[in-house]
Amino acid sequence: MRVKIGPYPNHRFYHNWLYKWFGYSPKQKISVKIHKYDTWSMDNTLAPIILPMLKQLKETKHGSPSVSMLDIPTSLHATREQLDQCEKTGETDPQFFERWDWILEEIIWAFEQKCRDDWEGDYYGENFEWFDRDGMKEHQNRMSNGFRLFGKYFESMWD
Repeated sequence: MRVKIGPYPNHRFYHNWLYKWFGYSPKQKISVKIHKYDTWSMDNTLAPIILPMLKQLKETKHGSPSVSMLDIPTSLHATREQLDQCEKTGETDPQFFERWDWILEEIIWAFEQKCRDDWEGDYYGENFEWFDRDGMKEHQNRMSNGFRLFGKYFESMWD
């Protein structure tokens, strides 16, 4: 795989006129070359690309989207009064940004595990004398939830 993505072009006020008059529209230059072997295990190909982007987003974000209470632990839930106040004033409740941080952490954790080729080995003893099936299942379920959250909040990943 080879990917080249240029910077976003600077948009000036006169670009609108140039576009109308000459059909000129500045666009970001993107070049992607995919090889056949890149799709053999596409999840493992994309994870090391997505992970640093997620970490950078978490470090540089300037806002947070609304997060469903169904996706977070109950300790981060807003009270009915806080939600009513938010609807009246438009202000966020005290844990609004913490909820998005928690979602990002879960997604980042899932991608970190995907980048580890040996996470399953945490649940086997040396020479396979023991196997923690429940622990492995719980680990896999948490990873799957992180990937589910990634899909659900994909369009909210902006800075």
